[in-house]
Amino acid sequence: MEASPVFWLAFNAAVLGLLLLDLGVFARKNAQGDPVPVPVRTALIKSAAYAGLALAFFVWLRLSYGASPEERSAKSLEFLTGYLIEWSLSVDNIFVFVLLFAKFGVPPAYQHRVLFWGILGALLMRGVMIVVGTALLREFDWLMVVFGLFLVWSGWKMLRAAEEEPDPTNSPVLRWLRRHLPVTEGFRGNAFTAREGGRLMVTPLLLVLVLIELTDLFFALDSIPAIFAVSTDPFIVYTANVFAILGLRAMYFALAGIIHRFKYLKHGLSIVLMIVGAKMLANWYAGGKAVPVEYALLVTGGIITGSIILSLWKTRSERAGVTSAE
Repeated sequence: MEASPVFWLAFNAAVLGLLLLDLGVFARKNAQGDPVPVPVRTALIKSAAYAGLALAFFVWLRLSYGASPEERSAKSLEFLTGYLIEWSLSVDNIFVFVLLFAKFGVPPAYQHRVLFWGILGALLMRGVMIVVGTALLREFDWLMVVFGLFLVWSGWKMLRAAEEEPDPTNSPVLRWLRRHLPVTEGFRGNAFTAREGGRLMVTPLLLVLVLIELTDLFFALDSIPAIFAVSTDPFIVYTANVFAILGLRAMYFALAGIIHRFKYLKHGLSIVLMIVGAKMLANWYAGGKAVPVEYALLVTGGIITGSIILSLWKTRSERAGVTSAE
């Protein structure tokens, strides 16, 4: 079954409404109209709400998306598996976000706006990548081999570098931007640009936004092929990505103070990528689903849950870092 234009329009309208509500109605400001840091409790509630929406969408797929009970069951499980993969990979993004905000000294009150526009850009980029990837896979099925080998290699590379702490500011793109754009010495509130002395300048906040977009682009190079191993239905692939990304901003404010404790998450993600890559190769060789989706869901969920539990247990004596104001 292919999603009708009505499905696509309704889903994207709902996503746009959620983003507008989050930026406008639920965005907290002080008496002067300036943004205030997102409290951890609020972030946890929002994260749970977004996860609840994803589960509600899974139930809707189970009941409505498909011509037969078997197809509805398969499509809903594909969504849930894809969502779990995308969600776990998006948690890995938080490591980079924490480093970026710390390196640039971005005040907590300004982080909300950067993440909002960063996530909006990520949704647009991933939408384009999914459309292009679906078209290419339908035209050239041998690309499944390329994607599968890439995921195995990417997972192995991530596993080898799991103990290293990347420096997201050591980027040739950042150096190019600093050379070619006039940058203010400090922040100008939560503005991305400012006019000073009659000259339009960019603020360091815009540089952070660009680096966040690049970070998501690099992560998408892993996550998009990974979910294609689970489903080639563009509606399933797109919706799983959207639900995972929608909750990323709230999840950042909920986990930023303890993300350093997830020391084995990268190990778990790297193993998942290698397994998913092997599954993609097996699917191509078998000419169909070589591994049932429910098995992939159990394995993926088990590895991610196990790596998080092991991380929290091993670091149980460590104190949480600085978080947003309660």
